[in-house]
Amino acid sequence: MQTTDTVRDILRNYEGETPGVKANLARMLMAGKLGGTGKMIILPVDQGFEHGPARSFAPNPEGYDPHYHYQLAIDAGLNAFAAPLGMIEAGADSFAGQIPTILKCNSANSLMSGTAGKNQAVTASVDDALRLGCSAIGFTIYPGSDCALDMFEEIVEMRKEAAAKGVATVIWSYPRGEALDKDGETAIDIAAYAAQIAALIGAHVIKIKLSTDHLSLPEAKKVYEAENIDISTQAARVKHCVQSAFGGRRIMVFSGGAKKGADSVYDDARAIRDGGGNGSIIGRNSFQRPREEALEMLGKLQDIYLGRG
Repeated sequence: MQTTDTVRDILRNYEGETPGVKANLARMLMAGKLGGTGKMIILPVDQGFEHGPARSFAPNPEGYDPHYHYQLAIDAGLNAFAAPLGMIEAGADSFAGQIPTILKCNSANSLMSGTAGKNQAVTASVDDALRLGCSAIGFTIYPGSDCALDMFEEIVEMRKEAAAKGVATVIWSYPRGEALDKDGETAIDIAAYAAQIAALIGAHVIKIKLSTDHLSLPEAKKVYEAENIDISTQAARVKHCVQSAFGGRRIMVFSGGAKKGADSVYDDARAIRDGGGNGSIIGRNSFQRPREEALEMLGKLQDIYLGRG
């Protein structure tokens, strides 16, 4: 595998990392139709754990089969496929070497009571990732949760082990919990804070949600207004979040969220591209659509990131 100048420039930002970690980052960056461009589209399928099977797969029943998602990611020419342990295991042999994989190592579910702290159970290990040939582990943290400190400590230890064994780390940094109201979960100051936290605890790839122009923290709001930080457009907010992750020295992708109209998905991608983000991690907006429609959408998103849409 020969890397491009763009990918080599990205890898230089990871100055403290082992060759194994950089090799796995390169595998993801060089895979698929966006390979070598510094842009990425990843298919994540952990929603069955998060939301239940019917809510996740009934809109497109082929999605009940893990092989469907592997094949969709491969046929669409995506950079990687991310899923929890059981789903990766269900196709690891059949699809070995065909697409980089990310083992999602913790998960939440919708069966917990409303009084339970916002947290996720650790459901897989670094050794599982090695056994299954994964390029990276994935882990969710909830800044704003009363359980956040425990989650930070869990991923710091797991990330240390992964790096020592040459496996990269992707952190889903999703503000959520007792300290935040619903508007705060997607506020720009909170999103940028979440990106910074993920970078500081060692994420090689950071996944956050697109934000609104709402400012949640009173002390932060004063600074945003005093310094005239531009948060007026989605592209400007993407740029600010990228800036907050070490001035763009960490790969940052943005989640697609719940299924929505195709035009909204494309507009999001243009904002991510124009704001300097590295791409999308798009699940329900792809696998809940019929296969041909999903492939068409993913192809259009790749064209957008290539500057052709």
